[in-house]
Amino acid sequence: MFIREKKNKSGSVSIQILSKENGRNVLLKTMGSATKRPEIEALKLQAQHYMDELKHQPSLLMTEQDEQIVKTIQTLSNSDVSMAGPELIFGRIYDWIGFNQIKNDLFRHLVLARLTFPLSKLKTVSYLERYQGVQLEISAIYRFLDQLEDKYKEQLEQISFMHTKRMLDNQIHIVFYDMTTLHFETEDEDDLRRTGFSKVGKHTHPQIYLGLLVGQQGYPIAYDIYEGKSYEGNTLIPFIERIRQKFNLHKPVVVADSGLLSKHNLIHLETLGYPYIIGARIKSENEQLKQAMLAYYPYNDNQIIELDKEGKRLIVHYSHERAYRDADNRRKGLERLEKRIRTGQLTKGHLNKRGYNKYLRLQGELSIEIDYEKFIQDKRWDGLKGYITNTTLPPKELLAHYGQLWQIERAFRISKTDLRIRPIYHRLEHRIRAHIALVFAAYSISKTLETVLKKEHSTLSLKRASEITQTMYQVDIMLPDLKQKQKILLGMDKEQQELLAICQKYF
Repeated sequence: MFIREKKNKSGSVSIQILSKENGRNVLLKTMGSATKRPEIEALKLQAQHYMDELKHQPSLLMTEQDEQIVKTIQTLSNSDVSMAGPELIFGRIYDWIGFNQIKNDLFRHLVLARLTFPLSKLKTVSYLERYQGVQLEISAIYRFLDQLEDKYKEQLEQISFMHTKRMLDNQIHIVFYDMTTLHFETEDEDDLRRTGFSKVGKHTHPQIYLGLLVGQQGYPIAYDIYEGKSYEGNTLIPFIERIRQKFNLHKPVVVADSGLLSKHNLIHLETLGYPYIIGARIKSENEQLKQAMLAYYPYNDNQIIELDKEGKRLIVHYSHERAYRDADNRRKGLERLEKRIRTGQLTKGHLNKRGYNKYLRLQGELSIEIDYEKFIQDKRWDGLKGYITNTTLPPKELLAHYGQLWQIERAFRISKTDLRIRPIYHRLEHRIRAHIALVFAAYSISKTLETVLKKEHSTLSLKRASEITQTMYQVDIMLPDLKQKQKILLGMDKEQQELLAICQKYF
């Protein structure tokens, strides 16, 4: 280190401390400036004292540039640091899909919060204030939820439909429909949340049905909500017709699981001119059809059996993989029955056809035993799955279409786990409906992100991408000359850079 006198244009002299680094002089500190020699010498003496201190405390060695950076950082407060990831990633997709046509900032905040931190509405208020700098009263959120469905559901479905159409090259020839049960942690009922027959065994909780319609690859089209006493099969026709008329759809192939299989539904679909592929309950068919299927036992892997059922095609497919799963499930079911018999938990009341109880029989007047012969005979059904259709599609193409039904089932899994749609802790019907609208929009965004991640062969999962958005921050720094704040995105690691680059490429 050394001291330098630097003459200024004003005639004064600045006293500076410099060091030699890599062949160039680096300014460490300017002690001040003066015009008179005694003052200049006094500054030089101060500089010498400062240099002596630096020799004993090297940590004090800091350039003016470093000092300026430190001073700038010291002016920052926690409120100047905000989470940028949700807007950078999910907000970008939100706009690209077209949800920004819904002119309400609160809708945007709640949907993005749903994707990043799926919390209760009260905790969402805290999240928005802490991480997004958005200050809201919980009462404002509830007022918004009270009007959300009435004001925005039609627009939400319209945007989702147009987005799905764009993602599928303007072709919506096949639609997939399914329902799930939503239950509520409350003992009260209203017209919507009636205690019904749940698919998850929670008969004591008020519940509703959520019907979801998606296109190929799982892109969402529309949803509807039904009261808990509704029979699943009665929802299909009104829902499909509403959507077809709303969006002027040419009648698409309707794909649904066996829960929607009823003679009434099939007749109604045909009368309205819909082609369909519906999961069949092959074990419930008449004896003649069952014997026709079992006549092919033992089956070859991927064997296809085609039969006539009242003028409709009954396609039955066998796979070794499915047979292994079915056999494993039957074995586990049998073991549970054996355990319950040993512990005396089974009574005459359990003699029914539900589940694996079909393997029970009465020995004498009171004793319950397992019909092992029936269990062994059921092996012939392992690996078989049936489909009823009025189309002329080749069996392999038909199987491929039905195989996409898992996309909608996966949509419900996302809704119920990653996006936590069930259970719902809202007491009023309109808030339940509003909650589902938010989840529907969030699913559209997550599905779109998942598509481009796969397209780019990224190793990032949807869950990991959501976690990454929570680690992307920005700071608001006051620019002294402009006297205004500027947002500066903090440096990113490899995963953050990858995620942002993919989103910037596609959206």
